[in-house]
Amino acid sequence: MKRWPDDQLIKLLSIEHPIIQAPMAGADSPDMAGAVSEAGGLGSLACALLTPAQIHTAWKAIRAKTAKPINLNFFCHKQNADSPERQERWKKRLAPFYKELQLDPDDIPPSPTRAPFDDSFCAVVEEIKPPVVSFHFGLPEEALLKRVKKTGAVILSSATTVEEAVWLEEHGCDAIIAQGSEAGGHRAMFLTADISTQVGTAVLVPQIVEALSVPVVASGGIGDAQGIRAALALGASAVQLGTAYLFCREAKISPLHLAALSSTPGDGTAITNIFSGRPARGIINRLVRTIGPMSADAPEFPYASRLINPLRAASEAAGSIDFMQMWSGQAAALGRPTDAAALTRELANKS
Repeated sequence: MKRWPDDQLIKLLSIEHPIIQAPMAGADSPDMAGAVSEAGGLGSLACALLTPAQIHTAWKAIRAKTAKPINLNFFCHKQNADSPERQERWKKRLAPFYKELQLDPDDIPPSPTRAPFDDSFCAVVEEIKPPVVSFHFGLPEEALLKRVKKTGAVILSSATTVEEAVWLEEHGCDAIIAQGSEAGGHRAMFLTADISTQVGTAVLVPQIVEALSVPVVASGGIGDAQGIRAALALGASAVQLGTAYLFCREAKISPLHLAALSSTPGDGTAITNIFSGRPARGIINRLVRTIGPMSADAPEFPYASRLINPLRAASEAAGSIDFMQMWSGQAAALGRPTDAAALTRELANKS
């Protein structure tokens, strides 16, 4: 077994390599999570778009592939009621696109939304008892967190600032994921809403390492073994990769998304709130360029997606990425088609 210079997180998580596959709602899969864990990393399953019953089904599928540690990930945002006024304003903003695609904005089918961690999700955790539970957008309320801790799970959460990292440690996290601005998908920010203050991984990681006593995981812009070595040199005990795993056959992304990833340069992504209502890094397309990455018209998370989803579906059906949501980090150019187990082993062997 390869010996790593810092084995804090390896021991804490009972894994072989300090490599975590990022949870990616709608894009990861039980096959991916199981393969990564079986190869010695930590596989993750994003649960924000799943029902409790679907989590149970996914867990059984994972356990059919591996008995090694797995991370279940949940969102824990505060979800306010949708605003009819903001939806109406958003409808007017998107009206030209609806007209172009011959869609009716007043006839929108229901679609799954990103649900925050609640009693029903907590009950699933208590039943399944996953070895690792991670959260995005802070932590759930204290009573729920205590119930999760009682299962014996290791608790992880993501921070985008030193202040957030310190808060997470003070509130019971066993390790902190330092999410640099290069990372794809939703920003984990929860103590600030100002994206202009978000910094890169190389700046964020050493500051968080200095401020904390728990292990730190580096995330954002890490796509190969060289990036892993750099992150570990900055003081991280492990790394978390997402975009690199989107190139794996186990990823549940469309061929259009995969093709876009394969041709996206480092400056081909932007942090945008127009797809969900919350800042997230994705590939720049026509919708992002036309509306602008950040729009004050977008309804609060997760309600912006209600009117975006029909545009996404129509765009994809027509073979166009114009209106598709395509999360990606800034290291997409480093990605190569492979499978999750092979990628995990290659990253570990070359780091």
